[in-house]
Amino acid sequence: MTRTIACWKAVAGAVAGRAEGRSGADRLSAMTDVADTTLPAEPAIERTLVLVKPDGVRRGLSGEVLRRIEAKGYTLVAVELKQATTELLAAHYAEHEGKPFYQPLVDFMLSGPTLAVVAEGQGVIPGFRSLAGATNPTEAAPGTIRGDLGRDWGLKVQQNLVHGSDSPESAAREIGLWFPNL
Repeated sequence: MTRTIACWKAVAGAVAGRAEGRSGADRLSAMTDVADTTLPAEPAIERTLVLVKPDGVRRGLSGEVLRRIEAKGYTLVAVELKQATTELLAAHYAEHEGKPFYQPLVDFMLSGPTLAVVAEGQGVIPGFRSLAGATNPTEAAPGTIRGDLGRDWGLKVQQNLVHGSDSPESAAREIGLWFPNL
C-alpha cells in the first residue's frame, strides 16, 4: 500500500510539474524518485521439521496435526511415517546426551513410528511452535495442539505429541537428519 501511495504521489507531482511548465525530464525524475518510500522486503520462506511423536501416532492424531498445519496456511513439503533408529535419535537429541531425561526420551521415541513432516511458509518456525503450545501439555493453552490434545500421563518423560524446530539452524540440521535426500 505504501508503494501505491508513493507512486500516486509521484504521478501527481509530475502532473503538477507539467502545469508549472517543467520539462519532461524534470517530470520523469519526479515520477521515478520513490526510493525512500519502497516497501520492506518480504520475509523469507522458511522450513521447519515437525514430528508427530509416537504418542500422537498411536492415538491417531497425525491427521489432526497435519490439518492444523495446513489450516494455518503452511505447505507440507514432505511427510513420511518412520521408525526412528537409535543413531537418528542420538544425532537429533545430541545436545541432551548425558541429561537425566535423555535415555527415557530416546526409549519413548523408539516405542513406535513417528510422522516426520517438513512444513514451509513465512514464519513457519515460530508459527508452528505457537501452534504446538507449551512443552508441558498441562500448561499449554487451549487452542494449541498440546493444549487441546495432550495431557500429563505421569511417566518419566513428557509425552507431548509433537516436536517443532526452534530456529532456522536447528531446522536445517533436523531436516537433514530426517530427510537426507530433501
